[in-house]
Amino acid sequence: MQLNRREFLNVMAAGSACGMFGSWSSAALASAKGEMLYDIPQYGNVSFLHFTDCHAQLTPIYFREPSVNIGLGVMNARPPHFVGEEFLKFHKVQANTALSHAFTYLDFEKAAKAYGRVGGFAHLATLVKKMRADRPQAFLLDGGDTWQGSATALWTNGQDMVDACKLLGVNMMSPHWEFTLGAKRVEEIVKKDFAGNIEFLAQNVKTTDFGDQVFKPYVIREQNGISVAVIGQAFPYTPIANPRYMVPDWSFGIQDENMQKMVDEVRAKGAKVVVVISHNGMDVDLKMASRVRGIDAIFGGHTHDGVPQPVVVSNPGGKTLVTNAGSNSKFLGVMDFDVRDGKVAGFKYSLLPVFSNMLPADRAMQGLIDKVRAPYKAKLEEPLAVTEGLLYRRGNFNGTFDQLICDALMEVKGADIAFSPGFRWGTSILSGQSITREHVMDQTAITYPYTTVTDMTGEFIKTVLEDVCDNLFNPDPYYQQGGDMVRVGGLTYACEPGGKQGSRISDMRLNGKPIEANKTYKVAGWAPVAEGAKGEPIWEVVEAWLKAKKRISPRKLNVPRLIGVQGNPGMAA
Repeated sequence: MQLNRREFLNVMAAGSACGMFGSWSSAALASAKGEMLYDIPQYGNVSFLHFTDCHAQLTPIYFREPSVNIGLGVMNARPPHFVGEEFLKFHKVQANTALSHAFTYLDFEKAAKAYGRVGGFAHLATLVKKMRADRPQAFLLDGGDTWQGSATALWTNGQDMVDACKLLGVNMMSPHWEFTLGAKRVEEIVKKDFAGNIEFLAQNVKTTDFGDQVFKPYVIREQNGISVAVIGQAFPYTPIANPRYMVPDWSFGIQDENMQKMVDEVRAKGAKVVVVISHNGMDVDLKMASRVRGIDAIFGGHTHDGVPQPVVVSNPGGKTLVTNAGSNSKFLGVMDFDVRDGKVAGFKYSLLPVFSNMLPADRAMQGLIDKVRAPYKAKLEEPLAVTEGLLYRRGNFNGTFDQLICDALMEVKGADIAFSPGFRWGTSILSGQSITREHVMDQTAITYPYTTVTDMTGEFIKTVLEDVCDNLFNPDPYYQQGGDMVRVGGLTYACEPGGKQGSRISDMRLNGKPIEANKTYKVAGWAPVAEGAKGEPIWEVVEAWLKAKKRISPRKLNVPRLIGVQGNPGMAA
């Protein structure tokens, strides 16, 4: 289905007439109907469309943005580290509107019921076609974390997402969680499915023996007669954050020097516009933009930050725009460049939320999705329990679904303490909804799902917490090597994010009693990165617990007592 602007506005008007825009407030109606979220006229002569971190979510979902996203040092009071009302104030977004719901956690359940679900590839496809109606030569960039995060992606070995991205019209992508399917499977997709369709780019992935390039570092294409280069940057810490044995012969890293070499190379070949599809995370991208000259824009991912406008970063060669386009197929970034006299003279950017109630489903994409899901439909939709409180995952320290996983681990495994990884992916469930098997898989669908029970000393537990905390809060973004803070069940502690390495964690207690350094505690966890790990898959543990409970009371979040971050705009008031 190809919509021109007039047809699209007619659909929007019809949606308004039938109550599609909800009734949360008159301001919300004005935002959705009057301002016409998706009426973005073309500007300039070179365009990019960008989505990232969809985590295999083919169907519309609910997704709550974080209430804790702390920035420290040079990143304090700087995008992406604003939440809630501070986010609205900094980005000049009106409260109680479609946009405030899309970008913040504020009044989440109330707004979610008014505006409905977000994302879904059939609705994203409609929006892509709408944008391409005015920009027929626009490149569609996929920032990675695409083949992982759902039951069907796991059960089809990523094939559902590969087929969906080809149909969506993706031109180039750069990876991260894709590597957890294993090197052989990644190479198979790149050489067979993507050949002649999608460019798989990663300038920073090389062989461990001779340092040969594993994938193309970049491509140069013409758009409206202008030479455009797109360089790929894979997640630099893949072998640390994920199992090394899945990519044993490949090295990663940030590799600024090689990035500069690639930029210089494409410029020498005549590229007038140079952009990077990055999976570094926004803080890392901001630093890289200050060090590498000649990049016009970085289309970033990994940290799942929905940032309405690019951050303009100065470097010795000029200025670089740094963007980040959220997650879960919830947003589509639209970047238009005005290129004159061989260089970018101006730009316009919009980060568009994908409201499934405001965008009709693309028939071809919906047909593919229905076909993919058909063999698994009954299994996916099986209700396991009903939640009495909002369940979500997102934020520096804990989410209610993370808490549920920790609670299930401790109870089923008979553990004193539970650790759950600080993964950023995972959908939200509203109060009163049934928790289905699909919902559980949205939180747990990985290729190394094993649960473990380990005896750990108090000293070792502190070491684990300190190491993860440093990965999150190291003042140098280039040393931030993982996701958010490990989620903890049973154990309480204090955390000073701005403290020195090895000294951020204190006052660790179990049942109100101080943790003893030499005492041994029983700790349950899941997703071990070590080769040879075995254990019951985490989804089986959680499913059994849910079925036994039937109704899940609101989870009481076990979050650390935070020190030294009062007033930080990355924390809810």
